[in-house]
Amino acid sequence: MGIVQFFKRGNVSSGVAALGNLVLTIIKGIAAAISGSGAMFAEAVHSGADTINQGLVFFGSALSEKKPTKQFPTGFGRVVNLFVLIAVIVIAIMAYETILKGWELTIHPEESGSLWLSMGVLLFSVLVDGGVLVKTLKEINHESGAGLKGFNIVTGAFSNLRYAAPPTRLVFYEDLVATLGGLLAMAAIALAHATGQFFWDGIGTILIGLLLISIALKTGYDNTVGLIGVAAPKLIEERVARVILSDMDVEDIDKMRIIQEGRLYHVETYIELRKNLALNEADDIVFRLEAEILKDPAIGDVTIGIFETDDNQKWTFDT
Repeated sequence: MGIVQFFKRGNVSSGVAALGNLVLTIIKGIAAAISGSGAMFAEAVHSGADTINQGLVFFGSALSEKKPTKQFPTGFGRVVNLFVLIAVIVIAIMAYETILKGWELTIHPEESGSLWLSMGVLLFSVLVDGGVLVKTLKEINHESGAGLKGFNIVTGAFSNLRYAAPPTRLVFYEDLVATLGGLLAMAAIALAHATGQFFWDGIGTILIGLLLISIALKTGYDNTVGLIGVAAPKLIEERVARVILSDMDVEDIDKMRIIQEGRLYHVETYIELRKNLALNEADDIVFRLEAEILKDPAIGDVTIGIFETDDNQKWTFDT
């Protein structure tokens, strides 16, 4: 497989975000060097961390799409969780450096120059990060299968975030905080210049560092769980169950386990078929069900075991 085909499989949101943040890192770094603003420095560090993180995650998401091999029969889905955890370490280091810089500026405040340069760069940053955030909201809507339109995409993103791929969730968290951080930095710089109390620059820098820590903690937890192997959300389980029970030859679901691997789910289930079926008929039912379940783009593979019904209903849907 060529390098172009390899990267085409990568997560779109993380790839776009990495390129956008690379541009922002350069611009903010130049502005921070000219103005001497701590908040601008924190924003440059933040964008630099995001560039590294999202680049790593983009590479990891492309690698996770590699087909299963004889040595790795379950595929490479969880590789993306590992890359996201590496990104979390980078975020934590950047957060520490940002808070340290902010503390120094709070204790020993320094006047920063080039107010309008700083404000202009930060406004540009907010617009870019906001644009990437809107793109990510649409990606969440697509990956979750919510099918929402208009402003409902914004509100639905928060409730459907758990159904999005790990890289998309990371980009969502990072760009949400990046947008908020840019607005916070603008407020801190404006307040420092308006009052002449330049310790506000340091306080804004510390708050941006704390926002970075919040990303590290949340994303670290989500992907540690993903590496261990986490059960599918109830919505995914019920979606698969409805497909199975809609088949006229299926009487019940004896048990079902769905594990998330990267962005995909692996289904293992035992079902009860109606009585007096021949073996070849039962095989046809299994093949038919597997094909139907795999129509769901969130499902990676399906394993189905069969029993004859015992006339004792076990599976029920929550009302």
